[in-house]
Amino acid sequence: MTVADVYVEFGAREARDVSPSYERLAYQVASDRELLDRLAGLPEPKRQPNLLFAVVRLLGGPVTDPAGFRAFALERWDEIAAQMLVRATQTNEAGRTAALLPVLAALPQPLALIDVGASAGLCLFPDRYAYRYGARTVGAGLPLLDCTATGFTTPTRLPRVVWRAGLDLNPLDVTDPDDVAWLDALIWPEHTHRRERLRQAVAVARADPPYLVRGDAVTDLPALAAQAPAGATLVVFHTSMVYQLPDPQAFADVVRSLPARWVAVEDPALTGAALPAPPSDALYNVLSLDGVPLAWVRGHGQSVTWFAQDSLT
Repeated sequence: MTVADVYVEFGAREARDVSPSYERLAYQVASDRELLDRLAGLPEPKRQPNLLFAVVRLLGGPVTDPAGFRAFALERWDEIAAQMLVRATQTNEAGRTAALLPVLAALPQPLALIDVGASAGLCLFPDRYAYRYGARTVGAGLPLLDCTATGFTTPTRLPRVVWRAGLDLNPLDVTDPDDVAWLDALIWPEHTHRRERLRQAVAVARADPPYLVRGDAVTDLPALAAQAPAGATLVVFHTSMVYQLPDPQAFADVVRSLPARWVAVEDPALTGAALPAPPSDALYNVLSLDGVPLAWVRGHGQSVTWFAQDSLT
């Protein structure tokens, strides 16, 4: 797939009906030879639209005006490229916990959680947020996470978490304004509700900063898992992270070797299983438990469409 193809697909499948600004930018970049040539000079994992657009936002550039974006990007490309090389799309979307909750609430309690690719660890607090699945609300407080639930009975309780930890090559610090600014830059321009949600989730995490370990998802996960308390169900989970790994199979082998339940929200291509048709042509991830696909999930946790028949437990 060419760089132009990547941007066309992003515009058509990820940004369409979600972010008109990013849809326009994606198509512009896909047709702009100067920008494509500059992107081609970066390592493949660093060419992704989310990373480019977030860095431009971080540097104060325009992302709602394609002409202004192009001028800014070409004029300050060296600075943009330098930032893209050292940063990653560590989108720490608390809304994704709404997709995790049906599984976490059904597992034997209490839970010990490890988020692999934790960023700032905001997804480590599924027991501290509130959720609204249609007419049913679970939990109290802020943020209140809205999720459209189809094909399953929504949870009636929050999980009981007695230990939580995150693993990341570059963990972000919720008490560091610069790290929080990067998380904000990763939020798409029209998504004011996500920006408010980020502020609320950061407030939760700052009140009880999560235990985050700088390390590799493959080589350092077993040692972190060994720190989990006895008597709790150990759950290793991750959301939209595996695409960044050099060897996803090695990671899967390590997780399967642990005395843990494995919850993932990832690209459907990574399941290796036959799946039913998704609800629409939009981009969906797949929620799975111990490698068994359960449901289609929109990228920010805004909808869960269940297709599995077997019991969660």
